[in-house]
Amino acid sequence: MASPWQSKRNREAKCGQNQPSIPPQKDAYARLLSQHRSSKFSSYLEQYAKEDQVANDFSDSSDFSPSSMKSKGEESSLSLYMEKLSTRSAHQDCERKQGVSDRQRRGQRRDTTTSHDGDIESGEELCSFKPYESKKHQKQQKKNKDSNRDATSKEANSFVGHPKSPKKAITGEQEQEKVKKSKKKNLPKHPEEEENREGTLSGVDTQIKASCSSLLAPNANSPAVKSKNKRGGSKKQVFESYMTSEEVSHGLKRGELIQGQLRINPKKYNEAFIPSPDDTWDIFLDGIVARNRALNGDIVVVQVLPREQWKAEHTPSYDVDDQCKPISKHQNTTLTDTGTVVYIVEKKHSRAVTGFLKFLPDKRFAMFSPVDHRVPRINVPLDDCPENFSSRHGDYNTTLFICRITDWAGDSYFAEGRLAKTLGQAGEIEPETEGILTEYGIDFSEFSDQVLDCLPKNLPWTIPPEEMRKRRDLRNECIFTVDPATARDLDDALSCKQLPDGNFEVGVHIADVSYFVEQDNILDAVASQRATSVYLVQKVIPMLPRLLCEELCSLNPLTDRLTFSVIWKITPEGKILSEWFGRSVIRSCVKLAYDHAQSMIEAPDKMFAAEELPPVDPVHPIDEIHQAVLNLHSIAKNLRAQRFSGGALRLDQSKLSFMLDKETMMPQGCYVYQYRDSNKLVEEFMLLANIATAHHIYRRFPELALLRRHPPPKAKMVDELQELCDQLGINIDFSSAGALQKSLNNTLGDDEYSSARKEVLTHMCSRPMQMALYFCTGVLKEEQVFKHYALNVPLYTHFTSPIRRYADIIVHRLLASSLNCGPHLGLSTEEVEKQASHCNNKKTVSKRVQELSTELFFGVFVKECGPLDSEAMVMGVLDQSFDVLVLRYGVQKRIYCKSVGGLDSFQHRKVGKKSELTLVWTPEEQEKLPVEQIISVFTLVEVQLKADSVPMKYSAVLKRPDNSRL
Repeated sequence: MASPWQSKRNREAKCGQNQPSIPPQKDAYARLLSQHRSSKFSSYLEQYAKEDQVANDFSDSSDFSPSSMKSKGEESSLSLYMEKLSTRSAHQDCERKQGVSDRQRRGQRRDTTTSHDGDIESGEELCSFKPYESKKHQKQQKKNKDSNRDATSKEANSFVGHPKSPKKAITGEQEQEKVKKSKKKNLPKHPEEEENREGTLSGVDTQIKASCSSLLAPNANSPAVKSKNKRGGSKKQVFESYMTSEEVSHGLKRGELIQGQLRINPKKYNEAFIPSPDDTWDIFLDGIVARNRALNGDIVVVQVLPREQWKAEHTPSYDVDDQCKPISKHQNTTLTDTGTVVYIVEKKHSRAVTGFLKFLPDKRFAMFSPVDHRVPRINVPLDDCPENFSSRHGDYNTTLFICRITDWAGDSYFAEGRLAKTLGQAGEIEPETEGILTEYGIDFSEFSDQVLDCLPKNLPWTIPPEEMRKRRDLRNECIFTVDPATARDLDDALSCKQLPDGNFEVGVHIADVSYFVEQDNILDAVASQRATSVYLVQKVIPMLPRLLCEELCSLNPLTDRLTFSVIWKITPEGKILSEWFGRSVIRSCVKLAYDHAQSMIEAPDKMFAAEELPPVDPVHPIDEIHQAVLNLHSIAKNLRAQRFSGGALRLDQSKLSFMLDKETMMPQGCYVYQYRDSNKLVEEFMLLANIATAHHIYRRFPELALLRRHPPPKAKMVDELQELCDQLGINIDFSSAGALQKSLNNTLGDDEYSSARKEVLTHMCSRPMQMALYFCTGVLKEEQVFKHYALNVPLYTHFTSPIRRYADIIVHRLLASSLNCGPHLGLSTEEVEKQASHCNNKKTVSKRVQELSTELFFGVFVKECGPLDSEAMVMGVLDQSFDVLVLRYGVQKRIYCKSVGGLDSFQHRKVGKKSELTLVWTPEEQEKLPVEQIISVFTLVEVQLKADSVPMKYSAVLKRPDNSRL
C-alpha cells in the first residue's frame, strides 16, 4: 500500500476544458518566434519555455561547462536569455502551474585509496548515465514561508527549512509521448552543443542572440530588477519551498523521508546522490532543481519520488560521422531510486567559491561564474566589484575572485552573493591555492594573540624539573626518528634494544602534545576546530602554532622532548611478551629520512660514514643506530607477514611527488612516490601502537573511547565488480579482506606491465570501499561494528600523530587519565561523538584539498614541460569515453571519443558488466583501409598530456595506435 506522501504526490491536477482561455502572447517573444519559423528554432524555444532546466543528454560526458563552452560575448546574453525564460508564465500545453520543475536521473560509483597507516580513506568517482525525464507539477507556497526560509538560510551549519511536498499533475500518456518525442528532436549533435546548467546557444540560435539579449530580464530578486516588480507580474517558482522542521521530523520518524550527505558529480554537475539509510545504495537527485539549492557536502533530507518517476539507465553507441547520433540502444535498463531535496539540515559547504566576473551591460550587477560548476552562477552587486570594473572589465578576464553566496531565492537559477577577495591571476599557484583553501573552508589564518598566549613564554623552553620527576627518563636510550626528508613536525620516534635473552625491547615514542594543549582553553578550541593539518605540495597549513608543531612538540634531534611511550618486550618473530604505557622524556639521537633508513636496510654490512647521515649524537655510534634499524626491519617483516596472513588488506595506489625550486616553489620535476621497506618499517610499529592503545582505552573507558572503524565494502557494488571480474577472466575472491588481498597478490601476467595491471585492478577494487570513521564507543552498542575491515582488527584508533590530528590528542588524554597521569577527559559521550564526526569531515576535506594541490602543481608542470608522452592502461570504459592510468606519472585521466583527432567513428558494446569501445581510425593514406582499435579494461594505449586553454588544466590525448598495439 502506498504511503500517505506517495498518495498525495500522485493526485492529478487535470486540465479541464472549462478553464478560461488565455489570449495569445503579444510580446517580443511571440514576434520573434513568428519571424523564425524554422522547425529547429521553434523546437528550441518551445523546449526552453517548457523546461526549467535542460540536462546534458549524453550519458557519460563531462567537463563541458558554462564557463568553458561559451565565449565571453555569449555569456552575458545567455545569462539574460535564460532569466527571461525563467520568469515567463507557461501558457503552452495544459496551462502548467507555477512551481513546475523537471527531474533528471543518474547513477553513481565510488573509489577509495589506502593511506600509509593502513586506513582506507575514500574519495568518490561518479559514473554517468542517460537521463530519464519526467514532469512534476507543484503548488506555489505562501510568501511567508519563503520569507522564513530566506531568513533562516543565512545561518550556516544550522537547521534550515526545506520544500513542502507539492501535489503532482500527471499528464496523459499521449502528452508524455509528445514530450519524449520533442526531447529526442532536440538532442545535441556536437560536444560544444551540449546543454549546461543554463542552456547554450548554437547553430541558428546564435544568429539572433543579439535580438534576444535586448529583450531579456534578470532575476527579479537580484539587486538589479526592482523596477520590473513595480510594473507588476509574478515570478515563476524554480525551486520548491522547504518543508518545516516539524514536517521533516515527522517524515523521518515515519520513514517517508531520508537524511544524508549530498554528493554532486564533479564531472557532470546535474547528477547528485545521497546514501540510503543502510548505506547499501544511493538515491539519485536529477538536476539542480531536484537539489533545491543544496550544495555539495550539505546534510539534506530527501523525499523519494514514486517509482514511475525513477531514472532509467541505458547505454547507446555513437558514430562520429553521424554527429554522435545514437546508432543503437541496449535495452538492458535498470531503475534507480530518485528523489528531491525537501530540507537542508546543515550547510556543510562553505558557500565560498573561486571564479571569474562577467560584465553585463546596463545592469547593476555582474555575473560571477564559479570554477566549480557544481555551484550556481551568482549575481554580484557592481558596488562589490573593482572601481573600474564597468569601464575596464576586460582587464579582469583572467582575475580570480572569491565570492560568498548570501542568498538563493526560490524563483531564480542564480544565487546572490558578495565578493570576498581578489586573489590574483588565474594560473598562478598561490592565488589558485588560496582559492582552494577558502572554497573548502580551511582556516589558514595566522593564530591570534589569544591563542599564542597559551604557549610557554620563556624561550628557549626547558622541561620543568617537577615534570621530569613524573616521567620515565629515556634520554640515554638509542631513539631516533624516520620521516620524509622535508618533514618539520616530527610526531614519532622509534627505539630497539636487544635484551640478554635474545628478545627485543621496542619502543614507539609519540610527542606529548596534550601537555601543551590544555583542555578547554582557546588553543584547544582552535585545534579542535581545525582538527587536522593540511598538507599541500608546497607547504603545510598547521593545526597548531608553529612553535609547537616545529619546535616544542616536534621530536627534533639532540633535544629533550616530552613523549607518550608504548614499550613492548617482543620476540624476533614478532610475538609480544609484555607491554608498558606511560609518559616519558626522550632525546632523539638522529633525524633519519626514509632514504637513510632504506640505505641501511639495503646495505646491512656497510660501515656508514658520518658525512652520509645527518648529525648524530656522539653518545650513540652510527653502527648502533644502523643495527637498531636492521632489527626493527626484521621484526617489522614478521609483524607484517602475521597481519596479512591474519586477513589484512592493503590497497596501494600511486602517489605523485614533486621536486620544487627552493626560491620560486615551482615544480621542476615529478615522480611516482615509491613505497619501500623503510616506509613499511615505520608503518608496522605505528599500526601496532594504535591497536595497542585502542584496546587499552576501550578497556578503561568503554563508553567514552574514541576509536576508528572501517565498515565493509558495499555489497551491491562488490557483486557488480565480481560479475565484471568473472567476465574479464580475473579470479578475485571478495569474501573477506584477507581473501581479496590474496587475490590481488596473484600476478596478472609476468611481463613488464603486470604491476600496471595490478594497480588498475586495485583501483577497481577500491570503488566499493567505504570510508574509515572516528566514533565514540558509547554511541555504537554492538562491538561487531567497531571492526576495522582493511586491517582486520576488532579495535583500532589514532594515537601516533597528535601534532597533526586532533583525534590523537583526545586519545592521549584518555590514555593519560587511564594511567592516572593526567586529568579526566572533560567530555561526555555525545561530545566525543560530535568531535569524532567533525574530525571525519575535516579529514575528508583535507584529503580532497591535498589532491587538488597535487592536480594544480601537475597542471603547471604539464604547461611548463609538456606535451608529455606516456604509455597508459585503460581502467574503465563508458559509452563515449574511457579512463586511463598514465603509467609514467601515475595520474588518471578521462579520454572522450568525440575529442579524439583522426577518429572516423566509434561504437560501444556492453555485455553484462563488461564494456568495450571499438574505435575506427581514418586511414592516413587514401588507398589504405580504416584501422580498428579495441578499448577495454587493461588495454595498453599511447597518450600525450597537453595543457588546456583553461589555466592549470590539462588533457590526455589518445595517440594513433601503431600495429604493435592492435
